[in-house]
Amino acid sequence: MGSINVALDALDAAVELVAAADIEELPAPERFAALERLESAVRRQVAVSHEQITHLERYEGCPPISFVLADVLRISRTAAKRRIRDAEQLSPRTTLTGEPLAPLLPETGKAWNAGLLDAEHVRVIQKFFRELPDHVGPVEAEKAERTLAQHAQSMRPDQLEKIADRLATHLNPDGKFSEEDRARKRGFLWTGGQRPDGMSVGKVVATPQLRAELDAVFAKLAAPEPDDLRSHSQRQHDALSQLVRDRLGDPKLGQHNGLPVTMIVTTTLQDLQKGAGHAVTAGGTLIPISDLIRMNAPANKYLAVFDGVTGRSLWLGRSKRLASADQRIMLLAKYRGCTAPGCTVNGYNSQVHHATQDWKDGGTTDIDHLTLACKCDNLLIENHGWETHQLPNGQTHWSPPPDVPLRGGTNDFHHPERFLPEDDEKD
Repeated sequence: MGSINVALDALDAAVELVAAADIEELPAPERFAALERLESAVRRQVAVSHEQITHLERYEGCPPISFVLADVLRISRTAAKRRIRDAEQLSPRTTLTGEPLAPLLPETGKAWNAGLLDAEHVRVIQKFFRELPDHVGPVEAEKAERTLAQHAQSMRPDQLEKIADRLATHLNPDGKFSEEDRARKRGFLWTGGQRPDGMSVGKVVATPQLRAELDAVFAKLAAPEPDDLRSHSQRQHDALSQLVRDRLGDPKLGQHNGLPVTMIVTTTLQDLQKGAGHAVTAGGTLIPISDLIRMNAPANKYLAVFDGVTGRSLWLGRSKRLASADQRIMLLAKYRGCTAPGCTVNGYNSQVHHATQDWKDGGTTDIDHLTLACKCDNLLIENHGWETHQLPNGQTHWSPPPDVPLRGGTNDFHHPERFLPEDDEKD
């Protein structure tokens, strides 16, 4: 084996050579062939990169591999997890005792490593096996994987998808799916962030039970009223909103991180006075001030008001007076989510953390010494040598231990207003 650094230096030189080459010296038909060779080379490099991922390992102070991979490569954590999953399915594996194992998708892996497949081809094959019923046996599944890998080498991904659909129908002609098959596919996700108008789009894959339950609820709450101008979908939206709203603050739901299950909203005095701008929930959702005023902050919601200039807390509307709960509410209002650099976990799913000195080391629960951290980042401080301290401006600074290839700093993700400097900061 040669040195990886020497090989990478040679690769950089080769890329520079290709970039400086003149493709126009080739006749027009041959330029497509040159691009095909270049595409194959790029795909092989991607395959090599994925295989190298299988050799990454955690060490003292190192966060989860997917987190470090995302930050070092500057890709999303979702993309990092996808690459790790791809590497596990397409590259050879070893057991805990060091015995070699074939990839989970062996034929696809061969074509992938040869530079014959694009990531879109792989997604089609992965989707095929995700949706394959459990009753399809391993022999049929192995043949299907071999067939799809062969066709992928001569087809576009959209063409391969049609072949995969036909093959799925052939293997499951009666459309039989077990309860486990259906349960595995169930889910609800927001399909993106909030749109410019504040609206959100979600996707639900419902089990038969959930659909039957919603049908019963909608029959009552979404029934048309006299002179009701709302559409059918609007009535169902409003019925779902009422169903959730009636449960907020219900003692039967218990607590989440020490607080009743309810909305926690932050705004500034200036925005309230203007009746414009946005409030922010602990889940990161933006609520127009006009909507907030119309909601009237009933007893099953918490509203924290800050001075928009100094950041000083001015008012906390709440249904109960509990010191520990009040502190958490103000932390949610102040930080809105995990304070670790680049972390996108919202406030509802974050924990209280002693930023200056941990409780077991004599730290106090003074609100100025507390911050928010998600469970994973909290463990970095507890077990992996990360440190935090509060800056004079109230933000929390995170510092990694030596030899961890991550940058420290503060987190602006939950505070988009910081992305645009004030006029006197632009010079």
